[in-house]
Amino acid sequence: MDKVWGAVVGTALALRAVFSTPPRRLDLDDRLAMVPRGAPLARPLNIRWSERQIPFIEAETDEDLFTGLGLVHAHLRLGQIEIMRRVALGRVAEMAGPLALDLDRSLRLFGFRDAAQATIAGLPAETRRFLDCFLSGYNHQLRNSAALPPECALLAIGREPWTLADFLAYSRLMAADSHWLSWGRLLRARDGLPAPDWSALWRRLKAAGLSAPGGDAATALLGGRAGIGSNSFAVAGRRSASGAGLIASDPHLAIGLPNPVMVVGAKSPGFHVVGLMMPGLPFFPVGRNPDLGWGGTNLYAQTSDLFDAADLPIETISETFRVRGGRDRVLPLRHCTLGPIVSDGPLLRAKSPLALRWTGHGAGEEFTAMLAAARARTAGDFRAAIDGFGLPGLNITHAGRDGHIGHLRAVHVPRGRPRDPADLVLSPDAAWPLEGLATARELPAALDPSSGAVVSANEPPPPGDIPIGHFFAPRDRAERISQLLAVRDTLNLDDLRRVQRDVSHAPALPLRDHLLALGTGTRRRPAARRLFDLIAGWDGSYAAESPGAAAFEVTLALLVRRVTGRHQLAAHEALRQSRRLIAEELRTLPRETLAPAFEKALGKAARRLPTGTVWGDLHRLRPGHFIAGLPRVGRFFRAPDRPSAGGNDTVAKAAFGLATGRHHVGFGAAVRHLSDLGDEDDNHFCLLGGQDGWFGSTTAMDQIDPWHAGETLQVPLRPETVRRLFIHVTVTEPL
Repeated sequence: MDKVWGAVVGTALALRAVFSTPPRRLDLDDRLAMVPRGAPLARPLNIRWSERQIPFIEAETDEDLFTGLGLVHAHLRLGQIEIMRRVALGRVAEMAGPLALDLDRSLRLFGFRDAAQATIAGLPAETRRFLDCFLSGYNHQLRNSAALPPECALLAIGREPWTLADFLAYSRLMAADSHWLSWGRLLRARDGLPAPDWSALWRRLKAAGLSAPGGDAATALLGGRAGIGSNSFAVAGRRSASGAGLIASDPHLAIGLPNPVMVVGAKSPGFHVVGLMMPGLPFFPVGRNPDLGWGGTNLYAQTSDLFDAADLPIETISETFRVRGGRDRVLPLRHCTLGPIVSDGPLLRAKSPLALRWTGHGAGEEFTAMLAAARARTAGDFRAAIDGFGLPGLNITHAGRDGHIGHLRAVHVPRGRPRDPADLVLSPDAAWPLEGLATARELPAALDPSSGAVVSANEPPPPGDIPIGHFFAPRDRAERISQLLAVRDTLNLDDLRRVQRDVSHAPALPLRDHLLALGTGTRRRPAARRLFDLIAGWDGSYAAESPGAAAFEVTLALLVRRVTGRHQLAAHEALRQSRRLIAEELRTLPRETLAPAFEKALGKAARRLPTGTVWGDLHRLRPGHFIAGLPRVGRFFRAPDRPSAGGNDTVAKAAFGLATGRHHVGFGAAVRHLSDLGDEDDNHFCLLGGQDGWFGSTTAMDQIDPWHAGETLQVPLRPETVRRLFIHVTVTEPL
C-alpha cells in the first residue's frame, strides 16, 4: 500500500510540485474575510472567533446553527474534507492519476456508498432537516469562497456540491472497521505461511488479544479512522475539588496535518455545546454541554468479518472510474450474497476470493443518537441516546455536573459471531444477519463505580453474553491511568492534565531484565558495555531526555529482526501493540539461540548510537500533510521536526514500529480535552497542529508550541465569557 501511494504521488504530482510556489501567508483577518457575509439562513448568524480561529456559533434557530456549522467546516477544513470525500467515493484517481485505479477499486468494494438510499429513507424528520441545513451551509461556502485551499489546485479538486448520498458515504468511511488494515497484513501472513504455521500463529494472536493498527499510508487514506485508539477517563464529584464530575480525553489518531479534528462551540435554542468535531460531520464525539461531558475511545468492536467466497455465486458489475491525466476506465466490481469481494483490491489482497460482511452495509446513521447525546442533561438521558449509536464501536465515558460518572460501550454488533473463530476467514455457514444487532444496552457498562473513576484506554471489555470482538489493546495504559488517579483522594484538572502527559511504562522492565540476564558479557567491547549499562539503569520512562529508552528500543528492534521470521514479524506489526507477543516469543527461544543474538544486537546498536544519544534524538514528531514529501512545495505542508516523548504503550501515546534508528511518530495522542463540570467555562483543548486547515494560515500550526509545553486553550460555554474572549465577530445575514 505504501508503495502504491508513493508511486501515485510521485508520478502524478511531482512535476507540478517542482514548479509550485509556497501557499500565500494569511493572517487571521485575511482568513475571516473569506467567510461569506450572506448565507441560506432564516435569521442573522453570529460566529465569534478566538485568536486561534476557534469558532463559537450563535444562532437563533437550530436549523441556522447547522447551516453555520456547514459554513465553518468548509471554511476551516474544505481541502481536508474534499480529499476524504473522494476517498469515500473511490475517486482517488481523479486527484492522483492512473496508478490509483486499483486503490479506487478497493475503496468502492468496501461499500461506503451501499447503504445511502436505505438510510435516507429511514432518517427521522429532524435529523434530515439538520443534515440538509449542514450541507446547505457547506455547499454555500464551497461555491462562493473567493479561493480554494492550495492543495485543491495540486489535486485537481473543484467546486462540486455535495449530495446527501455523498455525505452518508463519507460518514461510513469515518466509521470504517478498525480491523481492516490489520487484516491486510494478516492475510499476507496467512497466504505466505504453511497452513500449520499460520494456524499456530493465529492461535497466539487470539490468545494475546491485541489490536491497534497504526499510522501508514493506507491509514492516512482512511482519514485516520483505522488507527484510532485513545484515552478517556472521568472522576466522580465526590473525588473532585469542585464537587462536580471531571472528564479528560486524548484521542489517538494518525499524526498529520490538518489535525483529524477541530474545536467548535455552538449555541442555539436546542443546543449549547463545546467540543471536538470531525471535519465534515455535524456532531460532537467529545465535548460537553452545561450539565454533562463525554469522551470516547475505540472499542475495537469487530463490526465485520471476512468469509470464504470460493464456492458462492459471484456477480460482477462494472463502474466507470475517472482518471486524472488519462482516459476513463471501466472496471469490474464483484459481489456475492454475503458482501463485496474485497480481495480483488490491494487493501485486502488474498489468493482466494473473500467477501466482506459489515454492519455498515445496512441502513443506519449515528447522527440522531449523537444529537440526542449533545442535549442530554442526566446520565440516564445520555445512556438512552447512546443506545442508538451503531458505528464505529466506541467506549464512551461521561461525567455530570451532579457528580455522576459512567462508562458505556456504544456499538451495534452481530449476535451470532463465533466466540473463538478457528481462522481469520470464516466459512459462509457462519454468516450473521445485518438486522437484529445487539445495542449498547445489552453490552457491559459501569455507573458510579466505588473507585470514583472510570477509565477507558482500548482495553478488553468485561465478559458478556455477546462477543464484541477478538482483539483489544493491552491493559497497560488503563492500569497506569487508574494507578495515577489513585494517588490522591481529591483531584482537579491539573491532576488530570499530568496524567495525560505521563510517559512511564513499567511493564517493559521484565523484558529488559530477561535480556540482561542472558549472559555475562565478558567479551563485550566498551561501546556495547556502555549500552548494556544504559539499559540496566533504565527506569521504563520514555521521556525525550532518556538515554535508556533509546538504548533499549534500538537493541530490542535489532534483536527481534534477527530472530523473528518475516511473516511472523509482519503479523506482529499488523497488531502494532505487539510488545507482549514479542516478549512471549523471546522467552520461548532457547538461551543458546537468544544470548548470541542479543550480544550481536547490542554491538550493532552501540555502533548506531553515539555517546549521549537520547530518546528524543531518535523519536521525532513532525506532523505533515500526505503531500508533504513532494519536492520543493512539500516543505510548506509540514511542521518542524521536533523530539518527542512517549512510546507505544505509554499514556501519552506516541506509537512507532520497531525502531532501529531515527524515526517519526505516525500515530498517537493528537488532541487533548479537559472539562470540570462544576464550571461552564472550565473547558480546555489543544490540537497537535492548529485549528485551520488552510496551509499558509497563521493558525494552521499555531498550537504546536502549546502542545509540546503541555498547555491548553480555554473554550468557554457562558455567552458573556465567549464575548470577552472570542473578540473577532463574523455576522452572516440571510440571503
